[in-house]
Amino acid sequence: MIDAQDAARFRRLGTLTIFAVYFVILVGGIVRASGAGMGCPDWPTCFGQWVPPTHESQLPPNYHEIYAARGYESTAFNPVKTWTEYTNRLVGVTIGFLIFLTAWTSRVYLKADKAIFYLALSVFLLVGFQGWLGSAVVASNLKPLMITLHMLLALFIVALLIYAIARSQKPILEAIDSHWLTPRFALVLKIAMAMTLLQVAMGTQVREAVDYIAHEHSYIDRQYWRDSFPIIFYIHRSFSSLILFTNLWLAWKIYQQADKHSLLLRTAYVLMGLIVTAILAGVSLDRLGFPAVAQPVHLLMANLIFGAQFFIFICLNYSSRKASWTS
Repeated sequence: MIDAQDAARFRRLGTLTIFAVYFVILVGGIVRASGAGMGCPDWPTCFGQWVPPTHESQLPPNYHEIYAARGYESTAFNPVKTWTEYTNRLVGVTIGFLIFLTAWTSRVYLKADKAIFYLALSVFLLVGFQGWLGSAVVASNLKPLMITLHMLLALFIVALLIYAIARSQKPILEAIDSHWLTPRFALVLKIAMAMTLLQVAMGTQVREAVDYIAHEHSYIDRQYWRDSFPIIFYIHRSFSSLILFTNLWLAWKIYQQADKHSLLLRTAYVLMGLIVTAILAGVSLDRLGFPAVAQPVHLLMANLIFGAQFFIFICLNYSSRKASWTS
Protein backbone atom coordinates (compact mmCIF):
# COMPACT_ATOMS: atom_id res chain seq x y z
CA MET A 1 0.00 0.00 0.00
CA ILE A 2 1.11 3.53 -0.77
CA ASP A 3 1.15 6.02 2.07
CA ALA A 4 -1.63 8.58 1.50
CA GLN A 5 0.71 11.52 2.08
CA ASP A 6 3.27 10.17 -0.41
CA ALA A 7 0.51 9.68 -3.01
CA ALA A 8 -0.83 13.19 -2.41
CA ARG A 9 2.67 14.66 -2.67
CA PHE A 10 3.28 12.93 -5.98
CA ARG A 11 -0.11 14.05 -7.32
CA ARG A 12 0.41 17.69 -6.31
CA LEU A 13 3.96 17.85 -7.64
CA GLY A 14 3.03 16.06 -10.85
CA THR A 15 0.05 18.33 -11.44
CA LEU A 16 2.22 21.40 -10.84
CA THR A 17 4.74 20.03 -13.33
CA ILE A 18 2.02 19.52 -15.96
CA PHE A 19 0.90 23.14 -15.64
CA ALA A 20 4.53 24.27 -15.72
CA VAL A 21 5.11 22.39 -18.98
CA TYR A 22 2.06 24.07 -20.47
CA PHE A 23 3.47 27.39 -19.29
CA VAL A 24 6.76 26.78 -21.07
CA ILE A 25 4.77 25.91 -24.22
CA LEU A 26 3.07 29.31 -23.88
CA VAL A 27 6.41 31.06 -23.39
CA GLY A 28 7.80 29.21 -26.40
CA GLY A 29 4.83 30.43 -28.43
CA ILE A 30 5.56 34.00 -27.34
CA VAL A 31 9.19 33.58 -28.40
CA ARG A 32 8.13 32.32 -31.81
CA ALA A 33 5.39 34.91 -32.34
CA SER A 34 7.73 37.78 -31.45
CA GLY A 35 10.56 36.51 -33.62
CA ALA A 36 12.81 36.19 -30.57
CA GLY A 37 13.96 32.66 -31.32
CA MET A 38 17.42 33.88 -32.28
CA GLY A 39 17.55 36.45 -29.49
CA CYS A 40 20.33 34.23 -28.15
CA PRO A 41 22.27 32.86 -31.13
CA ASP A 42 24.21 30.30 -29.09
CA TRP A 43 23.35 27.71 -26.43
CA PRO A 44 23.53 27.23 -23.44
CA THR A 45 25.14 30.66 -23.13
CA CYS A 46 23.71 33.79 -24.72
CA PHE A 47 26.22 35.68 -26.84
CA GLY A 48 28.86 33.68 -24.96
CA GLN A 49 27.63 34.98 -21.59
CA TRP A 50 25.70 33.28 -18.79
CA VAL A 51 23.91 36.56 -18.08
CA PRO A 52 22.74 38.06 -21.41
CA PRO A 53 23.79 41.57 -22.41
CA THR A 54 21.35 44.43 -22.13
CA HIS A 55 23.08 46.76 -24.57
CA GLU A 56 25.00 46.38 -27.80
CA SER A 57 28.07 47.96 -26.16
CA GLN A 58 28.43 44.78 -24.06
CA LEU A 59 29.01 42.72 -27.19
CA PRO A 60 32.23 42.31 -29.21
CA PRO A 61 32.53 44.90 -31.99
CA ASN A 62 32.52 42.09 -34.57
CA TYR A 63 29.56 40.16 -33.15
CA HIS A 64 27.84 40.41 -36.55
CA GLU A 65 30.67 38.41 -38.07
CA ILE A 66 30.89 35.95 -35.17
CA TYR A 67 27.23 34.99 -35.46
CA ALA A 68 26.80 35.57 -39.18
CA ALA A 69 25.96 31.92 -39.81
CA ARG A 70 23.16 32.20 -37.24
CA GLY A 71 21.45 35.09 -39.02
CA TYR A 72 23.23 38.01 -37.33
CA GLU A 73 25.22 39.20 -40.31
CA SER A 74 22.85 42.13 -40.85
CA THR A 75 20.75 41.93 -37.67
CA ALA A 76 20.95 44.57 -34.97
CA PHE A 77 21.07 43.46 -31.34
CA ASN A 78 17.63 43.59 -29.71
CA PRO A 79 17.70 43.32 -25.88
CA VAL A 80 13.96 42.59 -25.64
CA LYS A 81 14.21 39.59 -27.97
CA THR A 82 17.39 38.44 -26.25
CA TRP A 83 15.83 38.45 -22.79
CA THR A 84 12.58 36.93 -24.09
CA GLU A 85 14.50 33.94 -25.42
CA TYR A 86 16.67 33.76 -22.30
CA THR A 87 13.58 33.78 -20.07
CA ASN A 88 12.26 30.88 -22.14
CA ARG A 89 15.44 28.98 -21.36
CA LEU A 90 15.23 29.75 -17.63
CA VAL A 91 11.65 28.49 -17.54
CA GLY A 92 12.80 25.36 -19.33
CA VAL A 93 15.50 24.74 -16.71
CA THR A 94 12.92 25.17 -13.96
CA ILE A 95 10.75 22.57 -15.68
CA GLY A 96 13.72 20.22 -15.65
CA PHE A 97 14.04 20.51 -11.87
CA LEU A 98 10.30 19.99 -11.37
CA ILE A 99 10.29 16.87 -13.54
CA PHE A 100 13.32 15.52 -11.67
CA LEU A 101 11.44 15.99 -8.38
CA THR A 102 8.37 14.32 -9.89
CA ALA A 103 10.46 11.33 -10.95
CA TRP A 104 12.11 11.22 -7.51
CA THR A 105 8.81 11.22 -5.61
CA SER A 106 7.40 8.54 -7.93
CA ARG A 107 9.84 6.00 -6.45
CA VAL A 108 7.25 5.25 -3.76
CA TYR A 109 5.32 3.35 -6.46
CA LEU A 110 8.16 0.95 -7.24
CA LYS A 111 6.50 -1.86 -5.33
CA ALA A 112 2.83 -1.01 -5.86
CA ASP A 113 2.92 0.05 -9.54
CA LYS A 114 6.31 0.16 -11.23
CA ALA A 115 4.83 1.60 -14.41
CA ILE A 116 4.26 4.95 -12.66
CA PHE A 117 7.92 5.20 -11.71
CA TYR A 118 9.12 4.24 -15.18
CA LEU A 119 6.71 6.70 -16.79
CA ALA A 120 8.03 9.52 -14.60
CA LEU A 121 11.62 8.43 -15.29
CA SER A 122 10.93 8.36 -19.03
CA VAL A 123 9.57 11.90 -18.85
CA PHE A 124 12.74 13.02 -17.06
CA LEU A 125 14.94 11.45 -19.75
CA LEU A 126 12.79 12.91 -22.52
CA VAL A 127 13.13 16.38 -21.01
CA GLY A 128 16.90 15.96 -21.22
CA PHE A 129 16.50 15.05 -24.87
CA GLN A 130 14.18 18.04 -25.27
CA GLY A 131 16.94 20.28 -23.92
CA TRP A 132 19.36 18.88 -26.48
CA LEU A 133 16.74 19.33 -29.20
CA GLY A 134 16.37 22.95 -28.11
CA SER A 135 20.07 23.49 -28.67
CA ALA A 136 19.74 21.81 -32.08
CA VAL A 137 16.89 24.19 -32.93
CA VAL A 138 19.18 27.16 -32.23
CA ALA A 139 22.08 25.55 -34.10
CA SER A 140 19.84 24.97 -37.12
CA ASN A 141 19.00 28.68 -37.24
CA LEU A 142 15.36 27.87 -36.40
CA LYS A 143 14.61 25.40 -39.18
CA PRO A 144 10.80 24.90 -39.23
CA LEU A 145 11.04 21.10 -39.02
CA MET A 146 13.19 21.31 -35.90
CA ILE A 147 10.77 23.74 -34.25
CA THR A 148 7.85 21.43 -35.04
CA LEU A 149 9.64 18.40 -33.59
CA HIS A 150 10.46 20.44 -30.49
CA MET A 151 6.77 21.29 -30.01
CA LEU A 152 5.45 17.78 -30.71
CA LEU A 153 7.87 16.31 -28.18
CA ALA A 154 6.54 18.73 -25.57
CA LEU A 155 3.03 17.46 -26.35
CA PHE A 156 4.17 13.85 -25.89
CA ILE A 157 5.89 14.69 -22.60
CA VAL A 158 2.69 16.22 -21.25
CA ALA A 159 0.68 13.16 -22.31
CA LEU A 160 3.05 10.86 -20.41
CA LEU A 161 2.83 13.08 -17.34
CA ILE A 162 -0.97 13.12 -17.45
CA TYR A 163 -1.04 9.34 -17.74
CA ALA A 164 1.40 8.87 -14.87
CA ILE A 165 -0.57 11.13 -12.53
CA ALA A 166 -3.91 9.63 -13.57
CA ARG A 167 -2.58 6.09 -13.08
CA SER A 168 -1.50 6.99 -9.56
CA GLN A 169 -5.14 7.95 -8.86
CA LYS A 170 -6.54 4.74 -10.33
CA PRO A 171 -8.90 3.94 -7.41
CA ILE A 172 -10.59 7.33 -7.82
CA LEU A 173 -10.94 6.91 -11.59
CA GLU A 174 -12.27 3.36 -11.26
CA ALA A 175 -15.08 4.73 -9.11
CA ILE A 176 -16.36 6.91 -11.97
CA ASP A 177 -19.75 5.74 -13.18
CA SER A 178 -19.61 5.36 -16.95
CA HIS A 179 -22.07 2.54 -17.53
CA TRP A 180 -24.25 4.91 -19.54
CA LEU A 181 -21.59 5.54 -22.18
CA THR A 182 -21.85 3.54 -25.38
CA PRO A 183 -19.14 2.11 -27.64
CA ARG A 184 -20.03 4.88 -30.08
CA PHE A 185 -18.92 7.46 -27.51
CA ALA A 186 -15.54 5.75 -27.09
CA LEU A 187 -15.11 5.63 -30.87
CA VAL A 188 -16.00 9.31 -31.34
CA LEU A 189 -13.62 10.26 -28.53
CA LYS A 190 -10.76 8.46 -30.28
CA ILE A 191 -11.69 10.15 -33.55
CA ALA A 192 -11.76 13.53 -31.78
CA MET A 193 -8.26 12.94 -30.40
CA ALA A 194 -6.98 11.96 -33.84
CA MET A 195 -8.62 15.06 -35.33
CA THR A 196 -6.89 17.25 -32.74
CA LEU A 197 -3.51 15.75 -33.58
CA LEU A 198 -4.19 16.28 -37.29
CA GLN A 199 -5.22 19.87 -36.59
CA VAL A 200 -2.03 20.43 -34.60
CA ALA A 201 0.00 18.98 -37.48
CA MET A 202 -1.71 21.33 -39.93
CA GLY A 203 -1.19 24.16 -37.47
CA THR A 204 2.55 23.53 -37.47
CA GLN A 205 2.51 23.83 -41.26
CA VAL A 206 0.64 27.12 -40.98
CA ARG A 207 3.09 28.41 -38.37
CA GLU A 208 6.04 27.49 -40.54
CA ALA A 209 4.52 29.50 -43.39
CA VAL A 210 3.75 32.38 -41.02
CA ASP A 211 7.33 32.34 -39.73
CA TYR A 212 8.56 32.79 -43.29
CA ILE A 213 6.01 35.54 -44.01
CA ALA A 214 6.85 37.29 -40.73
CA HIS A 215 10.55 37.22 -41.57
CA GLU A 216 9.83 38.64 -45.00
CA HIS A 217 7.92 41.51 -43.36
CA SER A 218 10.53 41.94 -40.59
CA TYR A 219 7.78 41.06 -38.06
CA ILE A 220 5.87 44.27 -38.85
CA ASP A 221 2.86 45.13 -41.06
CA ARG A 222 0.96 42.17 -39.62
CA GLN A 223 -2.26 43.25 -41.30
CA TYR A 224 -0.75 42.26 -44.67
CA TRP A 225 0.45 38.79 -43.68
CA ARG A 226 -2.92 37.21 -44.45
CA ASP A 227 -2.51 38.02 -48.14
CA SER A 228 0.30 35.46 -48.33
CA PHE A 229 -1.26 32.63 -46.32
CA PRO A 230 -0.99 29.19 -47.99
CA ILE A 231 -3.97 26.96 -48.77
CA ILE A 232 -3.26 24.83 -45.67
CA PHE A 233 -4.36 27.81 -43.56
CA TYR A 234 -7.88 27.72 -45.01
CA ILE A 235 -8.08 23.94 -44.57
CA HIS A 236 -6.89 24.36 -40.98
CA ARG A 237 -9.52 27.06 -40.41
CA SER A 238 -12.39 25.03 -41.85
CA PHE A 239 -11.36 21.88 -39.99
CA SER A 240 -11.88 23.71 -36.69
CA SER A 241 -15.65 23.55 -37.29
CA LEU A 242 -15.53 19.75 -37.43
CA ILE A 243 -13.51 19.68 -34.23
CA LEU A 244 -15.97 22.01 -32.51
CA PHE A 245 -19.07 19.95 -33.38
CA THR A 246 -17.40 16.60 -32.67
CA ASN A 247 -16.34 17.67 -29.19
CA LEU A 248 -19.66 19.41 -28.61
CA TRP A 249 -21.37 16.05 -29.21
CA LEU A 250 -19.07 14.39 -26.67
CA ALA A 251 -19.69 17.10 -24.10
CA TRP A 252 -23.45 16.92 -24.66
CA LYS A 253 -23.49 13.13 -24.10
CA ILE A 254 -21.59 13.56 -20.85
CA TYR A 255 -23.87 16.41 -19.79
CA GLN A 256 -26.98 14.33 -20.44
CA GLN A 257 -25.97 11.40 -18.26
CA ALA A 258 -23.12 12.24 -15.90
CA ASP A 259 -23.58 13.33 -12.33
CA LYS A 260 -23.52 17.12 -12.17
CA HIS A 261 -20.49 17.08 -9.89
CA SER A 262 -18.57 14.34 -11.67
CA LEU A 263 -14.98 14.70 -12.82
CA LEU A 264 -16.02 13.78 -16.37
CA LEU A 265 -18.53 16.62 -16.60
CA ARG A 266 -16.10 19.18 -15.20
CA THR A 267 -13.47 18.06 -17.69
CA ALA A 268 -16.01 18.30 -20.51
CA TYR A 269 -16.78 21.90 -19.52
CA VAL A 270 -13.05 22.68 -19.54
CA LEU A 271 -12.65 21.02 -22.94
CA MET A 272 -15.38 23.11 -24.54
CA GLY A 273 -14.00 26.30 -23.00
CA LEU A 274 -10.58 25.51 -24.45
CA ILE A 275 -12.01 24.84 -27.91
CA VAL A 276 -14.02 28.05 -27.95
CA THR A 277 -10.97 30.03 -26.80
CA ALA A 278 -8.80 28.40 -29.49
CA ILE A 279 -11.36 29.26 -32.19
CA LEU A 280 -11.67 32.86 -30.99
CA ALA A 281 -7.88 33.20 -31.03
CA GLY A 282 -7.83 31.73 -34.53
CA VAL A 283 -10.53 34.14 -35.71
CA SER A 284 -8.55 37.08 -34.35
CA LEU A 285 -5.48 35.89 -36.25
CA ASP A 286 -7.53 35.66 -39.42
CA ARG A 287 -9.59 38.83 -39.10
CA LEU A 288 -7.76 41.22 -36.79
CA GLY A 289 -4.41 41.54 -38.52
CA PHE A 290 -2.65 38.61 -36.86
CA PRO A 291 -2.20 40.12 -33.35
CA ALA A 292 0.96 38.85 -31.66
CA VAL A 293 -0.82 37.95 -28.43
CA ALA A 294 -3.25 35.57 -30.17
CA GLN A 295 -0.63 33.28 -31.70
CA PRO A 296 0.83 31.81 -28.46
CA VAL A 297 -2.69 31.59 -26.96
CA HIS A 298 -3.88 29.63 -30.00
CA LEU A 299 -0.90 27.27 -29.69
CA LEU A 300 -1.44 26.74 -25.95
CA MET A 301 -5.14 26.00 -26.41
CA ALA A 302 -4.37 23.30 -29.00
CA ASN A 303 -2.07 21.55 -26.53
CA LEU A 304 -4.57 21.88 -23.68
CA ILE A 305 -7.40 20.51 -25.84
CA PHE A 306 -5.51 17.30 -26.53
CA GLY A 307 -4.58 17.06 -22.86
CA ALA A 308 -8.24 17.33 -21.79
CA GLN A 309 -9.34 14.75 -24.38
CA PHE A 310 -6.57 12.39 -23.32
CA PHE A 311 -7.56 12.73 -19.66
CA ILE A 312 -11.19 11.85 -20.49
CA PHE A 313 -9.90 8.85 -22.43
CA ILE A 314 -7.85 7.69 -19.43
CA CYS A 315 -10.81 8.14 -17.09
CA LEU A 316 -13.01 6.00 -19.33
CA ASN A 317 -10.27 3.41 -19.76
CA TYR A 318 -10.22 2.77 -16.02
CA SER A 319 -13.92 3.29 -15.30
CA SER A 320 -15.04 1.17 -18.25
CA ARG A 321 -13.74 -1.91 -16.50
CA LYS A 322 -16.82 -1.63 -14.30
CA ALA A 323 -19.13 -0.36 -17.01
CA SER A 324 -21.66 -2.48 -18.84
CA TRP A 325 -21.22 -1.10 -22.37
CA THR A 326 -24.27 -1.17 -24.58
CA SER A 327 -24.71 -0.35 -28.22
